[in-house]
Amino acid sequence: MAPLLLLGACSSGIDPGPERVVEPRAFEGPAPRGPALLRQAMEAGHRAARAEAGLPPLGWDPALARDAKRYADTLATTGRFEHSPQPRGLPEQGENLWTGTRGAYRYAEMVGHWVAEKRDYAPGILPAVSRTGRFEDVGHYTQIMWRTTQRFGCAEASSAKDDYVVCRYVPAGNYPGQRAF
Repeated sequence: MAPLLLLGACSSGIDPGPERVVEPRAFEGPAPRGPALLRQAMEAGHRAARAEAGLPPLGWDPALARDAKRYADTLATTGRFEHSPQPRGLPEQGENLWTGTRGAYRYAEMVGHWVAEKRDYAPGILPAVSRTGRFEDVGHYTQIMWRTTQRFGCAEASSAKDDYVVCRYVPAGNYPGQRAF
């Protein structure tokens, strides 16, 4: 069975639905798991993407990671894949979501799916920033790259079938009428 992947990007005012993608497995056996490995991969993926654009790295925020963990647990328990209700905290938190077949993806692949949206990104004013004409094709990438975002935290939870990753960002990004970076 091919692993299933779903992505969900958060925005302020733009609510794209998740994309379903079926991909071949990149390796045999279950992917390594654990909070320290998740943090390491997410920090590396975010840092590399932002450095390529000349943006400063985001700081890891344990409180955002705890918020992300609570919501990841909710997704895994309910089996739903949808953004948490807004507003999320003060200041408002941005949110990226990822889900896929349990153990089928490495953490670096997960953040890599978000960063790979760069291929469809076209500089401009949100929401008109996608070569495809669909903001949801670049929303994870623009949240990672949002110029004013300074901190983030991520967490994972799993159901019997799926892994769920939630990342939270402060200040939130993806505001219509603004440039990402």
